[in-house]
Amino acid sequence: MPLTMNKDVFITCAVTGSGGTQGRSPHVPRSPQQIADSAIAAAKAGAAVVHCHVRDPDSGAPSRDLAYYREVTDRIRDADVDIVLNLTAGMGGDMVFGNTESPLPLQEAGTDMIGASERVAHITACLPEICTLDCGTMNFAESDYVMTNTPGMLTAMGSMMTKLGVKPEIEAFDTGHLWYAKQLVADGVLESPALVQLCMGVPWGAPDDLNTFMAMVNNVPDDWVFSAFGLGRHQMAYVAAAVLAGGNVRVGLEDNLWLEKGVLAENWQLVERAGTIIENMGARVIGAAAVREKLGLTKRAPAA
Repeated sequence: MPLTMNKDVFITCAVTGSGGTQGRSPHVPRSPQQIADSAIAAAKAGAAVVHCHVRDPDSGAPSRDLAYYREVTDRIRDADVDIVLNLTAGMGGDMVFGNTESPLPLQEAGTDMIGASERVAHITACLPEICTLDCGTMNFAESDYVMTNTPGMLTAMGSMMTKLGVKPEIEAFDTGHLWYAKQLVADGVLESPALVQLCMGVPWGAPDDLNTFMAMVNNVPDDWVFSAFGLGRHQMAYVAAAVLAGGNVRVGLEDNLWLEKGVLAENWQLVERAGTIIENMGARVIGAAAVREKLGLTKRAPAA
C-alpha cells in the first residue's frame, strides 16, 4: 500500500496517564491544577488536543474522583488558549488475579471493576469533546493484571458516548481491537467516520516495529482519522512514522518521560519537539478549531 503523508497534522498531548510514573519524574503532574497547567502549557506549545487522566494529589496514584475531573475540565476551559479536551474512560476495568494455583478471588490491591455507567460518569458530567474507548481486553505489562473491556461493556459504553455526543477515540492496542471497532461501527454503536489511536509498544499489545505498525495502519478504514504513538524511547520516531503513514501524533508524559538521554521532559517540550519534526517533514501543525472541524466536534460547557 503506497503511503500518503498527512500534510495537516494535529498533536495530542497525553498529560499524565495512570501508570506508576509519579515517582520517576518530578514533572509528572498530580493535582488537578498541575494537570490543567501542564495541559495548557502543552497547548501553548502546539498541542490541539489534551488527553487527561486524574491522580490523587498526595500520592499520585490513579483516581476516578469526579471532583478532580471537574476541576481539571473547568481550569482547562477557563484557559486563555483553545484546547480540545479528551478525557480517559479507561478506568474501572482492572483485574488482578491471585497466584497461578489460586487465581480467585481477585486481589483487592489493583482490582477496580465497575459498571459501564460508572465508567463514563465523569464523561456525562464534564462533556469533553472526546473520550477514550479501549477497544479490547489484554494482558497489560504486569504478570497477573488484565485490562478488561468485553464486547458487552464496549457496546454499553460506546452507546452512552454516542448518545452524549462525545466522540469516542478508539484505543487500539492490537489488530483485533481494530477488528472489533469496525464491528461497533457496523452495529451502529459508534458513528463513522471514527477516530482511532494506534497504541504501539505497550506490553503485551502490538510491538513497536514498523511491520506491525503498518499492519495496524492498513486495517484503519480509509475514511477514519487515526493518530499513533510509540511508548518510551521511540516516541519521537513514531511522530515521523505516523505523519508519513497519513496520521496524526500523540506525545506526552503518559507515554515517555525523557526528552533525551539523561534529561527528563516536560509535556510542553515533547509537544514542541514533535511540532518541529512535523514541520521539518513539510507538514503543518493544526490547532483546536481545525480539529473540531475535521472531526465534527462541538465544544460545550459541563452539564449542570
